[in-house]
Amino acid sequence: MKRLFTLLLVLCALPALAQNYGQDMTIKIWDNATAPHSNEITEAETSTNDVIRNTTETVLYIFKADPAKATGHAMLVCPGGGYSSVCIEWEGYKVAKWLASQGVTCGVLKYRLPNGHKEIPLEDTTEALRTMRRRSKELGFDPTKLGMMGSSAGGHLTAYTSNFAPFADRPAFAVMFYPVITGEEGLCHKGSFDFLLGADATAYERAEYSMETRVTKNTPPTLILTSDNDTLVPTISSTRYYNALRKHGVKASLHIYPGGYHGFCMHDDVAFKPLWQQAMIEWIRSF
Repeated sequence: MKRLFTLLLVLCALPALAQNYGQDMTIKIWDNATAPHSNEITEAETSTNDVIRNTTETVLYIFKADPAKATGHAMLVCPGGGYSSVCIEWEGYKVAKWLASQGVTCGVLKYRLPNGHKEIPLEDTTEALRTMRRRSKELGFDPTKLGMMGSSAGGHLTAYTSNFAPFADRPAFAVMFYPVITGEEGLCHKGSFDFLLGADATAYERAEYSMETRVTKNTPPTLILTSDNDTLVPTISSTRYYNALRKHGVKASLHIYPGGYHGFCMHDDVAFKPLWQQAMIEWIRSF
């Protein structure tokens, strides 16, 4: 009985690295002990219904493109979760499997949560992009055709990477689903900024990490997919980022679908699912 109890404890403590989402390959990038900085989370990582909390290691789950349809493109996929969790199902491996079936290799990123340390998720996405490019031949894609997509807070992380990562490491193009962008009081998803910057962040700090204020001519081309019935992340985040892209002459496309809700990615109960899927595939193939 004691041995059984010990075995159960070991199994419960296994990291999400051991999770099987149907991926072709699993690549551990680093953890708090080996990364440049630590998020200082000491609680054990947990995963309930594919919502992962207390992440302290960075892992890529690779879904290779269908060889018969491979386009040479790839995508780093960043699920949302308000920077307090990583919702890896709908916004992670499900969209990755669909993209792989369309010929696009995907790396779903389990990133370390910031816990008020804003540099942490950027370190993880930058190294994930570098890792995928270094191994592009093995993974079967053109390293110049590596894009990045993110949903909700993962959309903010995509914009963050698009504007803060070194130029050579930025994605070739981006796709965002209902992204958190602005940190302006009354217009933002406050929880995401609290977890990224800390609840005591000043208005200046929130403005600094409002991604519509950081766009330049060097920001990657971006497709934004959202709906007009999003009650969690106001659609103004999407329109502000789109306007900033166009102001700086960056290729951009914004699709605001009627109805819907926050988190619609890969759900079948929205009538416009075929529309966003077509728009996304056409966008990717344009690069």
